[in-house]
Amino acid sequence: MTVKKTFEEINEKIRKGNAVVVTAEELADIVEEKGISDATKYVDVVTTATFGPMCSTGAFLNFGHSDPPIRMEKIELDNVSAYGGLAAVDAYIGAAEPSTDRGIEYGGAHVICNLIDGKKVHLKAYSKGTDCYPRKEIDTYITKDSINEAYLYNPRNCYQNYSAAANTSDRTLYTYMGVLQPGLGNVNYSTSGELSPLLKDPYLRTIGIGTRIFLAGAEGYVAWQGTQFASGKPRGENGIPLSGACTLAVIGNLKEMSTEYIQPAIFEKYGVSMFVGIGIPIPVLDSDLLFNLSVQNKDIYTNILDYSVQRSNKPVLAQCSYEELRSGFVSIEGKKVKTSPLTSLYKSREIARVLKSWVAEKGFTLQPPVAPFPKGVTLKSLEQGRL
Repeated sequence: MTVKKTFEEINEKIRKGNAVVVTAEELADIVEEKGISDATKYVDVVTTATFGPMCSTGAFLNFGHSDPPIRMEKIELDNVSAYGGLAAVDAYIGAAEPSTDRGIEYGGAHVICNLIDGKKVHLKAYSKGTDCYPRKEIDTYITKDSINEAYLYNPRNCYQNYSAAANTSDRTLYTYMGVLQPGLGNVNYSTSGELSPLLKDPYLRTIGIGTRIFLAGAEGYVAWQGTQFASGKPRGENGIPLSGACTLAVIGNLKEMSTEYIQPAIFEKYGVSMFVGIGIPIPVLDSDLLFNLSVQNKDIYTNILDYSVQRSNKPVLAQCSYEELRSGFVSIEGKKVKTSPLTSLYKSREIARVLKSWVAEKGFTLQPPVAPFPKGVTLKSLEQGRL
């Protein structure tokens, strides 16, 4: 007999406190013991998580009006430029923006985390002045409690798979995938593997606009498809693409977040980034979805790309599973190469456990998508001179 559940049925069990909630890693033992069919009946929600570098992260801020008022045009927060081409006292600060005085040693990611921690942030703003906004300069300090709105809005987070990186050249490369040693000296990769949200629901059956998530220690939502969203990439038999495919744009209240689950990062000779913690609870609607949820690292593959080739389409050196990557070594062209994760498995596991407690003990119900993501989307490239 085919087992089917609905969001509402599962939410009712959550509200009553009798939903069976497990992490994606815990599910493997349950499936081995019970099989797919019985596990589908038994488990209601599977929590997934990741904690890794996500450069496409930032925050919208509304500072409130000064007296006399100012229409902020040039804005700096702790000497980090914020975008002010919005309303008079609205701004967007990107995590990857470096400071004007300290370069990549301090950037937007640090400002965001300082705000989350309740620290004072130095605000300087300039304007040419207008009749309705006569003030031309302001120099003050803000905290998250002294301003009106402060919310994280990240245009591209939570990649569905991501290619690993290596370097066949004779010089060290400094990249957003970390330091890549010459002569195939190492392989860096960035995903939580079998815990990663979009690898567990590869066709995005339960994840779409409006999905309720864990974002940096607070409740958040999926706001839209992420930039560089590519649902049309080729997939394996388990539905998982071999490289970066779908992404999420996410939003949440910065004032409720914790730097336990969001942290600035500095990549040597590259720039500033941000480690972001995201957790997504996935309802077990049927046995097909549970099969996807039960796929393990040994069955999830990715490509290893050669970053010494300075093109957007880099050559594939090898394919390997996340079980191999997690082992510490992979084989490329007969050479044993050490591997290192950029994503923290420790933090990803912690987020999955915290989200499990939210659902099982605090009544964190699941929000069905208010709209699905588009199918078959492929990426466009930027070509010089193209009309």
